[in-house]
Amino acid sequence: MAKHQFQTEIGQLLKLMTHSLYSNKEIFIRELVSNSSDALDKFNHIRLTDDNFKDDTWSGQININLDEEDNSLTIADNGIGMNEEDLMNNLGTIAKSGTKAFVENLTGDAKKDSNLIGQFGVGFYSVFMVSENVEVITKKAGEDQAYKFATDGTGEFEITPVTKEEHGTIMYIKLKEEEKEFLTKARVETVVKKYSNHIAYPIMMHFKEDETTGEGEEAVTKKVKKSEQANAATALWSVPKAELKKEDYIEFFKNMAHVDEEPLKYLHNKVEGGQEFTTLFYIPKVAPMDMNRADYTSHIKLYVKRVFITDDDKELLPTYLRFVMGVIDSEDLPLNVSREILQDNKILANIKQNATKKILQAIKKLKGEDADTFTAQYNNLIKEGIYTDYINKDLLLDIVKYKSSTEEGMVTFEDYVLRSDSEKKEIYYMVGESEQVLRNSPLLEAYKKANIEVLLMDNKNEDTIVAPMIGEYKEWTLKDITAIDAPDSKTEEEKEEISKEFKGLTDRIKEVLGETVKEVRTTSRLTSSPSCVVKDNSSPLAGMEEMFAQMGKAMPETPLYLELNPEHDMIKKLDKLENTDIFADMAWILFDSAKLSEGLEPKDKAAFAARVARVATEAL
Repeated sequence: MAKHQFQTEIGQLLKLMTHSLYSNKEIFIRELVSNSSDALDKFNHIRLTDDNFKDDTWSGQININLDEEDNSLTIADNGIGMNEEDLMNNLGTIAKSGTKAFVENLTGDAKKDSNLIGQFGVGFYSVFMVSENVEVITKKAGEDQAYKFATDGTGEFEITPVTKEEHGTIMYIKLKEEEKEFLTKARVETVVKKYSNHIAYPIMMHFKEDETTGEGEEAVTKKVKKSEQANAATALWSVPKAELKKEDYIEFFKNMAHVDEEPLKYLHNKVEGGQEFTTLFYIPKVAPMDMNRADYTSHIKLYVKRVFITDDDKELLPTYLRFVMGVIDSEDLPLNVSREILQDNKILANIKQNATKKILQAIKKLKGEDADTFTAQYNNLIKEGIYTDYINKDLLLDIVKYKSSTEEGMVTFEDYVLRSDSEKKEIYYMVGESEQVLRNSPLLEAYKKANIEVLLMDNKNEDTIVAPMIGEYKEWTLKDITAIDAPDSKTEEEKEEISKEFKGLTDRIKEVLGETVKEVRTTSRLTSSPSCVVKDNSSPLAGMEEMFAQMGKAMPETPLYLELNPEHDMIKKLDKLENTDIFADMAWILFDSAKLSEGLEPKDKAAFAARVARVATEAL
């Protein structure tokens, strides 16, 4: 007998789980049945692909035994089973810092928190909400030794060698006195149907029920053992769509995703012909918790002729669709398909492209509140797709949304085009640190005056890279307003005349700022601001700052042009200013404040503050 300590975090987890999920305890059945189903899937796969495990008589089944006399509930399966190492890894510790992530994401809302359990791989521990102690008796397929894992969930567990004839796992749960409701057939059956009706294996319930024989004074009532199947035990995706109701799809999603809310969208498709396959995909209303982690979990299960193959192949769909959950079932792949074959397989490549297109078309059709929900959760991943998936770029451009300088909410490129009366077929945009910075940018002034819509791309890290790659949308060219002349009513001759008039000022400011700026010039793009900065887009460094930052490398700033508003009083007064010290301070203030307006930091914040103080003092 070997005693072990739970991870420190698991002790913390057990306390938190008991207190935060007390009003939704029934989910322990969902989690344990789901674990049994996974174990059955794994054994079914190896028995069909490995001659060492060939067993034509095997039939996967989950058994739930309700024992009111013993106050215990038992969940058993004849799946792949576990050895001592598996018990340590799966029950004694948690991979991927699942416990820590779970604890950090707890909200205090029992319904919401119960949804986190399955997502973070801590489902087994939900049993301690209802149990006094738990014993897991298990034997791994292909091994001789069986083991018992025993714990009361307070800090220690024991692993002991035991005898067990068949492979599989038996989980014996001694219930707390106040949890007797989970020993009644009606209660457990309701939970099974609610969460696990379409698990592909039969879930058999074994219980005792009062049965009366005879009549009148001769009537005798006694407890009789009975068994009933509690679930439909069909692979939902294999059932014709015409035979399924919306409720069936929702129930299957809740079990798969370990959540209580409905999906945003589901797609069930069967393709026949040269290749035959079925797909069932779900788009969750709330993004998976690990979606933005590098080690995110795949949410797609691959089956071949209803036989589970894998659930950790991240190549089944494009990476940017990692929020999609569901099933791919192929009729054409071999059952013993290897990971190497999966990585370079024409059948899977065709399925992937077909599935991707279907998913994107479904997303494009979302309207109203559903479309808003999708955008709020997944818009940045659609941008990622524009960057990585050239084949489906047109569909992705129909879906992606941006904020607008003239409209409320988020808009599509199609919205922009339909509103625009531009003969140039140009879509104007601007990239910046935040919506507030973009809306306050001096560069927008001329566009506001001309009533021209500008798309505000406020995810700088992503948009700096993605926006230039878009190029055009349905023959409309995207134009970065920081790189082009603003709409203007002045003629070229008038602009040239103004430039000559203020050449003395622009030369003096350039002399003060030196190589910090590419050039100082007048502009007609401003209406209320004295100055602005625009990038030198002819520079080979233009647009590459974020890319270098992502690689962890420093690079010089892109050269900037400082542009002056010749109609602003500050510029007119500065042109006549003779005090060289104040002039130098004002030149730097014009430049640094223009940078701040675009969300850029002054190179020397202390110097900027000192200059502002000196000029303010002089003005008093």
